[in-house]
Amino acid sequence: MIIKKVCMLGSFAVGKTSLVARFVHGRYSEAYLTTLGVKIDKKVVALAADQVNMQLWDLAGDDAYQPLKQSYLRGSGGFLLVADGTRPDTLTHLAAMRAALPASDAARPFALLLNKWDLADAWALDAAAVARAGDGAVGTWQTSAKTGAGVEEAFTALAQAMVADM
Repeated sequence: MIIKKVCMLGSFAVGKTSLVARFVHGRYSEAYLTTLGVKIDKKVVALAADQVNMQLWDLAGDDAYQPLKQSYLRGSGGFLLVADGTRPDTLTHLAAMRAALPASDAARPFALLLNKWDLADAWALDAAAVARAGDGAVGTWQTSAKTGAGVEEAFTALAQAMVADM
């Protein structure tokens, strides 16, 4: 079995914790709980030739008052960058987060998740900004932790890319 550490990066309240809960436990809760520090979950993903034990590091939302802790990133096999489709600033913030990654981490596979697709009528994302944020990604997914749309596909694609990157 292949073990891979995956860090969830994004601003506060973009849905990182909810995406992990949907992926790992198949559930969603309306209750908002702020992540303090880091919360670690795991799930085994069966690929065609391998099984990948994804260790999901759900990092506290990064903002101007609580910068990303670089030590949490050590040993990561990949990243899930999460933006809230109803808050364009969260997509802009991801670009700054990517720029702050050490060169060794920036080269790791990543997927871009545009979350809260269940609120698509309220989305305000610029297509050019999405393209810039997703440049170099293994893919860009419109996800909903609430409905489950795109969640399994995005996590599985990242697992495949991390195995291919070995």
